[in-house]
Amino acid sequence: MSTPTSQPVATAAAGSVDAVKVYGKGGTEVRALDGVTVSFERGRFTAIMGPSGSGKSTLMHCLAGLDRLSGGKAYIGDVDVSGLNDKQLTMLRRDQVGFVFQSFNLVPTLTALENITLPLALGGRKPDQQWLDRVIDAVSLRPRLSHKPSELSGGQQQRVAVARALVTRPQIIFADEPTGNLDSHSSTEILEFMRHAVDEFGQTIVMVTHDPSAASHADRVVFLADGRVVDEMESPTAERILDHLKRLGG
Repeated sequence: MSTPTSQPVATAAAGSVDAVKVYGKGGTEVRALDGVTVSFERGRFTAIMGPSGSGKSTLMHCLAGLDRLSGGKAYIGDVDVSGLNDKQLTMLRRDQVGFVFQSFNLVPTLTALENITLPLALGGRKPDQQWLDRVIDAVSLRPRLSHKPSELSGGQQQRVAVARALVTRPQIIFADEPTGNLDSHSSTEILEFMRHAVDEFGQTIVMVTHDPSAASHADRVVFLADGRVVDEMESPTAERILDHLKRLGG
C-alpha cells in the first residue's frame, strides 16, 4: 500500500493524522497504522477503541510525537509534528500537549503542587495563578497540595496528573488508559472531571481505552482494527460500544 498523500485540514482540528506506521521489515513487517486518517475537533472528547493490536496506542504516540511515522503527516493544530526535530518536539509536547497515563507518571520526590506545575517549571514559565487555582479547585486537590504521591490515593494521584495536563492550557490532551489502575469510584471521578474539562474549559481530549463505560463519557468513539479506522460513533453509550466491539472481535 502506498503512503497516503492527502493532507488533513490542520487548522480546523486540535490534532489530525493521515499516516502509516510500520515496524520491522520483510517477513517480520507489522503495519501498526495502515493508512489511518482521522482528525480530532477542538473542544471535544474522543475515545479510541479497538481490539488488542489494532493500533490505538501507536496512533496516539505518533500524533503526540512520541513515535515517528513511516509515512504521511501528523498535526497538532497547524504544526506538522512529523517535520520537527527532537528539540522542537520536546518544546511542542511541553507547551501544546498534555498527557495522562495509566501509571500516573508523577515524580515521587515532588509535592502534588510541584508535580502539577512541573511542565511550566521545565519551560521556565510561571503559572497563571488564576488558572492554576481554577484547575486545583476543579480537581478538588487543594487540601493535598503539599503531599507527595506516596501519601495520595490512586485516584488523587491521577487527579494530580490530569491537573498537570491542564495547567499549560494545551491544544490537546492525550489520555492512555487513564482509569486502568483505578477502582470504579475513582475511575468515575476522573472521567467526570475530564468531561468537565471539555464542557467547561473547552479542552480537547483524546483517550485510548478498552472500557466501554469509560468511552461512554466521550462525545465520539473512533474504532480501529488492523491499523485502520473501521467506524465511528457519536453520542456513545456503553451498551452500543460493547455491541460494536463484539462485532470487531475486541
